[in-house]
Order: sequence, then structure tokens, then C-alpha cells
Amino acid sequence: MMRRLAALVLACAAALLPVQVLAQSGPLRIEITEGVIEPLPYAVPDFVAETPQAAQFAAELARVVADDLTGTGLFREIPQQAHISRISSFGAPVQFADWKAINAQALITGAVSADASGRLVVKFRVWDVFAGQELGQGMQFASDASGARRLAHKVADQVYSRLTGETPYFDSRVVFVSEIGPKDARQKRLAIMDYDGANVQYLTDGRSIVLAPRFSPNGDRVLYTSYESGFPRIHVLTVGDVNSRILQAGEGVMSFAPRFSPDGRTVIYSLTQGSNTDIWAMDIASGAVRQLTNSPAIETAPSFSPDGTRIVFESDRSGSQQLYIMPASGGEPTRISFGEGRYGTPVWSPRGDRIAFTKQNAGRFHIGVMRTDGSEERLLTASFLDEGPTWSPNGRVIMFSRETQGAQGATALYSVDISGRNLKRVRTPAGASDPSWGPLQ
Repeated sequence: MMRRLAALVLACAAALLPVQVLAQSGPLRIEITEGVIEPLPYAVPDFVAETPQAAQFAAELARVVADDLTGTGLFREIPQQAHISRISSFGAPVQFADWKAINAQALITGAVSADASGRLVVKFRVWDVFAGQELGQGMQFASDASGARRLAHKVADQVYSRLTGETPYFDSRVVFVSEIGPKDARQKRLAIMDYDGANVQYLTDGRSIVLAPRFSPNGDRVLYTSYESGFPRIHVLTVGDVNSRILQAGEGVMSFAPRFSPDGRTVIYSLTQGSNTDIWAMDIASGAVRQLTNSPAIETAPSFSPDGTRIVFESDRSGSQQLYIMPASGGEPTRISFGEGRYGTPVWSPRGDRIAFTKQNAGRFHIGVMRTDGSEERLLTASFLDEGPTWSPNGRVIMFSRETQGAQGATALYSVDISGRNLKRVRTPAGASDPSWGPLQ
């Protein structure tokens, strides 16, 4: 039963080809085509309020779940006004014939309760309408009222996993640079938000320029570059108490473009001494540093592989900006980019199979992906300025910065599926750039 609906998007994750999902009298099947995906139709009635205090949350939670699922481009919600059945209680029998009549292939039902202290409990079920059976077992999550949206994201994550067989990404956060003011005098602050742009919180006060924030593997810390001292220095900030400190890379040097190792114990970064820029590594606990590259070229934007054994970075050692991979301990790198144009800001997928990058060619910027050996390069976007990709925790979606042209040009965050489909803007209160997607919470 679960495999019938799990077939929906598994091929999308395995290949970068678009797929079409065909409904028939038997199980669902996937046909890989040059067309577009046919989203799975599903229904999510308002959750049942089991206590008076929960009434204000019942519809809100269902809407967040629906927004999460529909926002992937893999699912199509059947409008509530088309529903024939009404869910009056969580334990009531499901009238599958009514949901079949409106072509719902999946049904999500839920209920919310709240006590006098404001503690919420949400429970849910996922149904395969045509099989007339539940997918998996019902579950419940609890939180105080301030965590209502997160409860909905957790529900949506479970639904997504049951219908696709993939790990989810809705209950995750993104750290980014919030930008306000004119292009030549922008105030830049570190900010953090839910993956969908909700619940924005600011981590710095905007008195100094900040760039390139990067989450730690478990989401408790953020690395970033600050110009507080007048030239770029790497800071590490603890998210819970919003305290930061400088990582001392040496006196009178510029350090920037930091990233954590997969175990969170090491930081790799670029360091400029004189006219030379190389990649270095620092043990966070001891402060011990070691040089990983030694070349007259400019080498920057390093990113670890998920297993911590290799590093991808950008370098102009060949005469133009290209991508290279080397062992995590340093050593002779191997060039992997050979297309037209310049390549930069590489970042390894959490799945380990692809590298996302920024490409500049013929006056346009692109976000692209390639295999780790440089094969199967695929450009996902094209714009005046697209840059700085970051992967969702499941390696399914890429978020990046886009800037519009001209003196009044503005920055914004966008996301796109690794197939190149479902390009959309991420809602933020102001301009935004340099996103870093954190882990599933």
C-alpha cells in the first residue's frame, strides 16, 4: 500500500528528468517523460478541534500542512469547497467513496487539543483513498502554542515521507543575511527563519557588514564573516544565546568563506596573506590551524563532502574560475568543471552524489548541479545575478540568492527543485541573500 503512493516521486530523486505520474485502475506508476510532473491530488480538511482552546489552531495547522506539501510541486490540493465528506471527529470512519469521487488519492485527517496552559497536541492520519487503508500508523506531536507552526511542519514531514519514501525537510531553518536600504549603503544583519520564511529572528544588530553565514551540522552554531574590525574576520555564533566570538586565524590577515566539517569540530576557510589566498582548516577546540592549499592562485569557497573525506572548492589556478576536489587533508586537487564560463561557490549535496554551484557565462548567472566527477552538469536557473546555492536537508531542493539589475536592484531568496522545476521566491520581510539551510530539527 505504502509503495503505491511512494512511487510518486522516487524516480525524481534518482534522476534529473521530469516525470509524469499516471493514475490507473491498478497501482500508480511512474513514466519518465520529457513532459511535466502530474502532481498527486490530495485532500486535507481542517483539523478537528477537540477542545475549545484548540479552535483557533485547527484550520491554521491544516493550512500550513497543505502549504508545505503543495509548495513542493509534487502534490495538488483539492480545494475544501469540493469536499463531499466532512470530518466531524478524528476517530470517525472515512467515507472513501466520497474522496474517490473528487479524485483524491491521498487524504490527511487530524485533530488538535489544547489545555488551559496552552499546550497543544496534534494527531494525524494519512490514508490511501483508492486502497481504502491507512498509510502507516497515526502519530501525535505536542508543543506550547508558540510552536504551532512547527507542529504542522512535523506533520507535513511525516506525510511527505510516507507518500514519497524520501527524508523530509519542512521542519528546518535557514540562516541568511537580511538587507535593507539603498544598494550603495545597505544594512546587513544575520537573521534566521523557518524554511518557508516564517518566524524571522535577527541575530546581529546591523552595525557592521556580515556575509556568508553557515549553519553547523546540528544547527546550534553559525559561522559568518564580519567586517566589524574593518577587514573580514570569521565569527562563530551560538544560536541559542546569540553570543559570538572571533575565530583567530592570525593577526593582520583576512579570513572568510568558512564552513563546518560534518562532525562540527573543524572549520575550513579562505585566508589571504598579501596577494595570495589559500584554503586553511582550524580545529575549533584547540585553535590549531593547517594550510590545505599552497598555490599562487585564488582558492576559496571550500565545502566538505558529507563523509568528511573530500573538499570541493573554487580556484583560478587554470587561468579561469573553476571547481576542484581534493582530499580533506589537502593534496593535489582534481578539476571537475570544464564547461563554458566561470564556476564558483560549490556546495556538496547532503546525499553526497552532487555538487551545486554558481556559474557565470555570456553575461548571465546560473545555479547548477553536477555529479561529483563533473559529469551531468545541469543548469537550473538563469538571471542577471543568481548565486550562493544551499541544499535542503534531504538534498531535494536548492535555495539561493537572486539580485535584480540596476541602481535600485534588490536581493531576494529563491528555491528550485533539483530537476529545475518549481522555481519560487521565498517570503522574507526585506531583501535577503546568502542563505544556509540548516538540518532537520
